[in-house]
Amino acid sequence: MRYAIVIEKANGNYSAFVPDLPGCIATGATLQETQQEIRKVIRFHLEGLRADGMDAPEPTSVCEYVEA
Repeated sequence: MRYAIVIEKANGNYSAFVPDLPGCIATGATLQETQQEIRKVIRFHLEGLRADGMDAPEPTSVCEYVEA
C-alpha cells in the first residue's frame, strides 16, 4: 500500500506523520533520515495491527500542492 506522509521541519530536525495511520510518527535529523524512519514505522504499525487481528486501513489521504 502507498500512504501519504507529511514531513515538517522543526528546530534542528524533521518530523513526519501518516494521516491515515493515527499515532504513526517519526523524526530524524535530516529529511532523508526522516523518510527512512517513517517507512520503518509504517511497516511496524501495520505489523502490529495485523498481529492484533485488525486489517490495515486503506489509504485515503490525497496530497496536492497549490500555487498561492
